[in-house]
Amino acid sequence: MSTELQSRRAGLPHAVFLQRVADEPATSPEVRLGQGAFLTLRFVDLLAPDREPPTPDVFRYQWAATERYCAERLPLLRNASHLSCIVRAAGEAHRDGNIQLLAPALFAYALYLEQESHFEEAEDALQTMIDIGAGRLPASDAISGWLRLGRVRRLQTDFDQADEAYAEAGRIAAGVGDRQAFLTSQVGQTNVVYFRGNLAEAERRWRSILADTVGTSYYGVMAQAEHGLGNLLDRSGQPQEGASHLWKAYELYEEESSQLRVLTDLGLLMLRLGHVEDAERALGEVVRRERIGGENLTNAVIELMNCASYRRDRLGFERWRERCLEHLPHAPPNVRADFSMKSGIGYARFGNVRKSESQLRQALEIATAHGLHEQVFRIEPILAGTKDCGAPEHVESAAPEDSYDTGPLKEVSASLAMLGTED
Repeated sequence: MSTELQSRRAGLPHAVFLQRVADEPATSPEVRLGQGAFLTLRFVDLLAPDREPPTPDVFRYQWAATERYCAERLPLLRNASHLSCIVRAAGEAHRDGNIQLLAPALFAYALYLEQESHFEEAEDALQTMIDIGAGRLPASDAISGWLRLGRVRRLQTDFDQADEAYAEAGRIAAGVGDRQAFLTSQVGQTNVVYFRGNLAEAERRWRSILADTVGTSYYGVMAQAEHGLGNLLDRSGQPQEGASHLWKAYELYEEESSQLRVLTDLGLLMLRLGHVEDAERALGEVVRRERIGGENLTNAVIELMNCASYRRDRLGFERWRERCLEHLPHAPPNVRADFSMKSGIGYARFGNVRKSESQLRQALEIATAHGLHEQVFRIEPILAGTKDCGAPEHVESAAPEDSYDTGPLKEVSASLAMLGTED
């Protein structure tokens, strides 16, 4: 964890929401929303188990003041309804003496913030849910909170703290005999291992999780393990096998958002193999169906930019690159590094070595600063290769030409060709 992040966590509770004051004009809706979130969560803090319970008059006063701020200063603003729901739920939880009434509202707000790539704010909302509900939440709510906290920490590349959150979820799940939740926590810990760059250990864990799901109906766990293993095999130089695992994950996932994430990864894999048409089918389906936006849509647009440069379509490359820039300001470090890397590769393909090196160095700086070892390993040889050959195709290709038309890949290609035909 960075010193900056540590100091923020140790400071004024919920101060992360006030950061918007420094980032936006004082009159902007974002500032008002940040101030509203700060006041709302400070109000929720009155229910913390480790503090003296407020007198009825004090609680009613702060409840009314917070409700009034949300009603008068935040009407019709994006996500303001989440804050109103939290205020209302906190009041009901205090009235009924049941803190469980508050958890769903805080969790929903955290999910919204994560989808908007406000990861530090999402972490704050989840930590508030966990702290306020300590010892008073059902095990299922506590597990969900810790699992999601692990995810948003991982997205910030805070790997140590992410692993601790996943481990805590696993501890609670084991204590209540929830095998599916326990395996889900192992999925989270394996993701941490993978993004830290320990591919051998991550593969061992993915295969172990899949073995543990044989004969069960834990389809969500199976899907996540197939997804992780597919990406790992692709990165390890076994894209043919990886493609089959990714398509299996697509078939196992029930939520559309998860299906679209794996389609993005499958599109990336097919592009590395030179199957540009298949890649664009998968990625185009993501852009067509993605309703929420956020990281997955950004990744798909980045890969369509990469497809355009692969086909030497300069106009398409610039069009997709401009669209990428719309999504980057709040993107996590791994996505920003990937965008800069793919931009650098594109400029190299078009013979602009100066811009290529600049973008690749920027990608390397982002990846190094945030401990993204797996991305560092990918970027370094590409940066070295730009000076040698101008267009680093040899670095990206993961398989020899004569393996492109293997049976499993033909099956995946045929399946991709059917995407969208059911509409």
